Amino acid sequence: MPVSLRAHHLLCMLTYLGKGYTPAFVSNYSKMIRRLNNGEPILLIEGPDDICRPMLDEKTCHCHNDSVRSRDLLARREIGRVLGHDILAGEEIRWDSRELMLLRRAFANGAIRGGCEGCEWHHLCSQIAQDGFRDCRLQLPPSAGG
Repeated sequence: MPVSLRAHHLLCMLTYLGKGYTPAFVSNYSKMIRRLNNGEPILLIEGPDDICRPMLDEKTCHCHNDSVRSRDLLARREIGRVLGHDILAGEEIRWDSRELMLLRRAFANGAIRGGCEGCEWHHLCSQIAQDGFRDCRLQLPPSAGG
């Protein structure tokens, strides 16, 4: 079963270290990353996703805000530009090591950071990228050649 993710969370997962808004959020996010590391695909969706789930009942939940939808649109466009093809809602995604490295390189040089504007985690993620993504939870998938 795929992990449903909105487009800007494709950026967030590149730098995920196990930090987040609440303990429930972190626990849930860590489970999603483990599922991805175990080979489950991503199902790109519009709006709140599997990562948002623990926050949806909170009064201050930002997952439905226009600003977050704008981040999704920017992230989808920029990621598509780096990978050389559009990424669309409803698409199932399985990135290989080469693609994940391309995305991390593009993240580090700012080419896919439009979806990060206004995010409270922007500074932390920038530090993680400058540090070479060390200790990030999302692992590189095995190469197709073995």
